[in-house]
Amino acid sequence: MSIYPVPLSGTVNTLMWADETGIEEPAIRQLRNVSALPWTHGLRVMPDVHYGKGATVGSVIAMHQAVAPAAVGVDIGCGMTAVRTNLSPDRLPDDLGRLRRTIERGVPVGNGAHKDHSPTIDRHGRLKRRFKEMREGFESLQARRLARSFGRLETKAVNQIGTLGGGNHFIELCAGDDDRIWVTLHSGSRGIGNRLAQEHMEVAQSLTHNKGLVDRDLAVFLSHTPQMEAYLHDLWWAQSYALLNRDVMLASICDDLSRHIPRIAFEDPIRCHHNYVAVETYDDLELIITRKGAIRAGKGDLGVIPGSMGTGSYIVRGLGNPASYESASHGAGRRMSRSQAKQRFTTEDLAEQTRGIECRKDPGVIDEIPAAYKNIDEVIRAQSDLVEVVARLRTLLCIKG
Repeated sequence: MSIYPVPLSGTVNTLMWADETGIEEPAIRQLRNVSALPWTHGLRVMPDVHYGKGATVGSVIAMHQAVAPAAVGVDIGCGMTAVRTNLSPDRLPDDLGRLRRTIERGVPVGNGAHKDHSPTIDRHGRLKRRFKEMREGFESLQARRLARSFGRLETKAVNQIGTLGGGNHFIELCAGDDDRIWVTLHSGSRGIGNRLAQEHMEVAQSLTHNKGLVDRDLAVFLSHTPQMEAYLHDLWWAQSYALLNRDVMLASICDDLSRHIPRIAFEDPIRCHHNYVAVETYDDLELIITRKGAIRAGKGDLGVIPGSMGTGSYIVRGLGNPASYESASHGAGRRMSRSQAKQRFTTEDLAEQTRGIECRKDPGVIDEIPAAYKNIDEVIRAQSDLVEVVARLRTLLCIKG
């Protein structure tokens, strides 16, 4: 039986699936700051919690008639997609390096982008229709300063659909304990989502009701105001953009695999945002739920909880626990900052910790070394009352930006 949840000391509305003594002090301060906001109905802390901008990563915040953009994160709609194939691991080609290079040609990584829109879009009618809707929606975005560079930003948004980005974003081929090969990928709304989040956060910080906050990054929008409506309008668009981005990448990867592996087939994908907003009812109240580094884990909901570079992932099914606002963690969560990881580890450490995995092992990804993250198996055990494990995935190939 799980020992969680436990209360955060000194608060009345915070439950944690983590040990308070194991959370860094800056993150504890952020949790207390969020808990003390007058609009916060409740705060739920996931086992992968760590310091973030304004609000911690790995937190679920329920607000009444308010929303804090920092409680969503700047990569609006960031999330995971996973698809199970009909392949057993012995049917993969021997040369995974060649396969990795093929996938990377179709999916730009890091700061890379398509010269125009992704050619994958033209091969799939449904993606083509959604891409057209995305472009039409761009023209109605509410962030005021976009008008100054509208054309350039629209071009960037178009060219970045179907691209991975950098940081902790990845594409992986994994072998499941169900004896099947899985494709998993992690990405978000790219540059345009970040731009929208930053602009709306600045607007929120300028509002009178946010003056005097202990942390100006926790500025909120209030319901039934034009600023709130503008933010939610742009946020819904960015969440759809992020989902389309992942779907285009997945289609490109599946097309490549189909060309290289005879008779491969794919099941329906599992999709889950982990930086997003939803309106849900708890305690007989309609609340605005922000999940920042957390997935929805309603009863029967399938989700993906990845580990760090090369350590594998879990496919999970939600148990619908209302104590967590039907939520679970989004991944392993960092145990040290990027700068700390770069100072502490070498390329030799990276090669050792990713031995047997086809992936980058150069200085550009040392900050993503597995030891910079919490142990994913321990994170899963800490939330046994939130999700049940469907499959444990072992990484064979990992692509990073």
